Amino acid sequence: MRLLDEELVLWRRADGSVHVWDDRCPHRGAKLSLGRVVDDTLTCPYHGWRFDGEGRCVLKPAQPSTPCPPQPMVQMFRAQERYGIVWVCLGKPAHDVVPYPEFADTRLRHIQAGPYAVNACAPRVVENFIDMAHFSFVHEGILGAAGDTEVPPYDVEAFVDDSGEAGVRAVGMRVSQPRANLQAEGASDVVYGYRISRPLSAILTKQVVGTEVAEAITLFIQPMTETECQVWMIFSGIRSPEPDEAVRDFQDTVFAQDRPILESQRPKRLPLDARAEQAQRADLLAAHYRKFLRERGLVYGVIPA
Repeated sequence: MRLLDEELVLWRRADGSVHVWDDRCPHRGAKLSLGRVVDDTLTCPYHGWRFDGEGRCVLKPAQPSTPCPPQPMVQMFRAQERYGIVWVCLGKPAHDVVPYPEFADTRLRHIQAGPYAVNACAPRVVENFIDMAHFSFVHEGILGAAGDTEVPPYDVEAFVDDSGEAGVRAVGMRVSQPRANLQAEGASDVVYGYRISRPLSAILTKQVVGTEVAEAITLFIQPMTETECQVWMIFSGIRSPEPDEAVRDFQDTVFAQDRPILESQRPKRLPLDARAEQAQRADLLAAHYRKFLRERGLVYGVIPA
């Protein structure tokens, strides 16, 4: 697994705990991810050194009677599971994992889609996710129609999420979609909302006009390098008879339409200077997102202003 140019190994102990380490055996530098879990230890594939959950070597098969040092030998990173996804921090966490209260809504079923690998910087992927003006061109017949291209005015406002972190959200968005979801039998008017309180995550809520429950889709991005990432999505939708795989296929189709556009964009890193690219009124949320990144001092995957 790669995160921020670092190669990591992820493994799980018998008690269910998840461990994320530098993917390098301290003996001769072999990838620990090529090894296996034996007797609740991670075993190096090269010489069989075994490491316990605290990163300590507990066995060197070539000299099994020699005591191993008591201190950890591998570099370990903080990790936790939330929403069925493992979250990793390479340093000291500045805040909690992004809140996703829809995951606790019992009226919704939650289906993970992806991960989708894409040769694009993570902020470009976020901007694509929050952009409605491309629906009629990239997702014609699904999220947009060729004859209905106008994005009505909407508002962007500051908000504070459930963890106390400030962010931006779009409200008052409305769009007509040929197929808003798998249950749709025709065009629907849909109320959209986006919220962003972390640089590389976004959450979409969408509610078909006339229905009682809003659905939600997450965009959680794993930046592998400055210009490569993996996208993890959770679809929280109304309970319906369609199998989970059909929902994943729907999401797969939509993302497959986005991928070639994302990989074609230049420059590869997102420019944060407001004058670097021409904008239109429909880009209001993207403009606030770029300001959000500037204020937080993001430098990875962007061209600073």
